[in-house]
Amino acid sequence: QVQLVESGGGLVQTGDSLRLSCAASASTFNTLIIGWFRQAPGKEREFVAAISWTGRTTNYVDSVKGRFTISMDNAKNTVYLQMNGLKPEDTALYYCAGRFGGVMRNRSPNYDYWGQGTQVTVSS
Repeated sequence: QVQLVESGGGLVQTGDSLRLSCAASASTFNTLIIGWFRQAPGKEREFVAAISWTGRTTNYVDSVKGRFTISMDNAKNTVYLQMNGLKPEDTALYYCAGRFGGVMRNRSPNYDYWGQGTQVTVSS
């Protein structure tokens, strides 16, 4: 069982930065993968980035490469998504999700545990 709590969303302007946090609690973190997904109104949930609990492996969707960075603070059991150069098309509800198995996946059905989401709105 994994519990995930996101925070850090908000309303910003084009070009601004935000850092999202995903605080995790679990009986074990061995082989845990944490992913960030986002869902805009009327659109399907989209993979954004993922990281292994060791922090050694990361994966990003092409549209955020070079702008977003996923990272891990094992001491705090927290995963961060640093978002720079935000664009209006980044506006969405952002979720963090967890799966065990140690293999990177970029589809939401592959993740078993979900947070409640945090809203990011980027104005033009």
